[in-house]
Amino acid sequence: MSLTDLVTTFQRDLFAGRTVLVCGATSGIGLAIAQGFAALGADVVAAGSSQAKIDAEKARPDNANLSFAVLDVRSSDDVKAFATTFDRLDVLVNAQGIGRGEAEHQEAVFLDVIDVNLNSVMRLSSTFRDHLKATRGSIVNITSMLSYLVEPEVPAYTASKTGLLGLTRALAHAYGPDGVRVNAISPGYHKTAMTRGLWSVEKSHDLIADHSALKRWGTVDDLVGAALFLASPAAGFITGADLPVDGGYVCGNTIR
Repeated sequence: MSLTDLVTTFQRDLFAGRTVLVCGATSGIGLAIAQGFAALGADVVAAGSSQAKIDAEKARPDNANLSFAVLDVRSSDDVKAFATTFDRLDVLVNAQGIGRGEAEHQEAVFLDVIDVNLNSVMRLSSTFRDHLKATRGSIVNITSMLSYLVEPEVPAYTASKTGLLGLTRALAHAYGPDGVRVNAISPGYHKTAMTRGLWSVEKSHDLIADHSALKRWGTVDDLVGAALFLASPAAGFITGADLPVDGGYVCGNTIR
């Protein structure tokens, strides 16, 4: 289902008057989610670390309804300064994430991946907590099937996504008395730049697709509906939850 078709399943002004911040939104999953919220009327700030990527995405007509911003999620000072530019915030989507392959066994690389994938989520969530309290808003964190499974080649990615699932649950209880909901989405194998080395090779593409219950790879658009639902009033009593969007891969029991 295309993004255009997907958003028609929701009320078209569902997020009108709402402000949504999507971090890690200059490509892939984050960008698709940002476009989904904007299509339903939200004022969306799409944040990323690369000015070059932002300039490229600004030039695309289908991103005309997004406001792009440069943000270094590694920097507490940058995040705090960035927060002062918001009058309100209704939804925070933490889609920022990096993977560095086997280099993650090196300490410096390991720590950098942890900082981007896990520490920055706490940094952003705590900084915007008062904004979200004022609107009784919500946080959606993008975890991974590696929150449940193991991939020894990427120890930092695996550890950060496992930790992010725990952080989601902890913040759900910490922020719950303020009326702020905190949930997660665990993608499986989706066709993104990060997974190109797998889906571009017929053998690994087919092996992974066959292990999925739906016998295909996911697309970034497959994740948009889950994010929109979790941030909507329809999920008003859902918090501390993780919604797998993996085509049934994890319940297939083994990682290949």
